[in-house]
Amino acid sequence: MKESCYLTGQFLLAMPGIGDPRFDHAVIAMCMHDESGALGIGLGGEIAGLGFHDVLRQLSIDPVAAPDCGVCIGGPVEPGRGFVLHSRDWSGQDTVDVAGRWALSGMVDVLRAIAAGRGPTRWQVALGYAGWGAGQLDAEMTRHGWLSVAGDSSLIFDVAAESRWAAGMAAAGVDPRLLSSQAGRA
Repeated sequence: MKESCYLTGQFLLAMPGIGDPRFDHAVIAMCMHDESGALGIGLGGEIAGLGFHDVLRQLSIDPVAAPDCGVCIGGPVEPGRGFVLHSRDWSGQDTVDVAGRWALSGMVDVLRAIAAGRGPTRWQVALGYAGWGAGQLDAEMTRHGWLSVAGDSSLIFDVAAESRWAAGMAAAGVDPRLLSSQAGRA
């Protein structure tokens, strides 16, 4: 049986010297990856000055039972589009199960459920996403830019955004101080 080379349910960690400042210290939760392309949600940084309650108010949703927390920079594609990575104990009309590890929802129903205290028990909101066309991420993975690590949902729900990159590297057994920002040639 051939092992899948797709990265759904894993995390991509940006390597030093990735060459794109938008992805410096990026942590991307890979939610979809197949022969047609890939979609991931960035979790390595938060949008300054924007909280979850702000997002709810912009959508005319009363925060009621929802704690206020940071909103992640999900990626450079469609930065006004919202996504919620969440535990698999809640599902809505557009919820996608991500490799049995976490779920992804993008409709307002998940925000209403969270605000009312009847949504998923664990969640993280992000605006925007990282997207790749057919074969694009596969080609990037052959260069010195990304490290793929196991998709343990605790990285999403138990680690602060600013600490996720270092925590992901540590979980992979990588000491970032020993990494070079340049690839070698043999």
